[in-house]
Amino acid sequence: MRNSGFHRCEEDHCSYVKKYVNNYIILGLYVDDILIVGANMAEIDRLKKQLSENFEMKDLGPAKQILSMRISRDRSEGILNLSQKKYIEKLLSRFNVGNAKTRNTPLGTHLKFSKRQSS
Repeated sequence: MRNSGFHRCEEDHCSYVKKYVNNYIILGLYVDDILIVGANMAEIDRLKKQLSENFEMKDLGPAKQILSMRISRDRSEGILNLSQKKYIEKLLSRFNVGNAKTRNTPLGTHLKFSKRQSS
């Protein structure tokens, strides 16, 4: 990935980023799964072509799931949703606590979040 201009993230060594003039591509690697995220489809297609020349791979189209996370999008609203509901239900069933009562775990009232905290 480094030979292709990607830089490995220090926080997560399975993630690589390549910056362009007005955007970037993020590539997540996990064993034999790759998730490519970016706004410029031409650059993403170029990357996929380059990867397929060096590795045997299948393009499964827009991601629907990775690492037990379901991915859904509403492009018209600009919403990307990640959910581990099915994975959590599977774990609850496995440990026979699927019928346990739910409880809220509220955050402290001193915590304030805003869109400005994250690009």
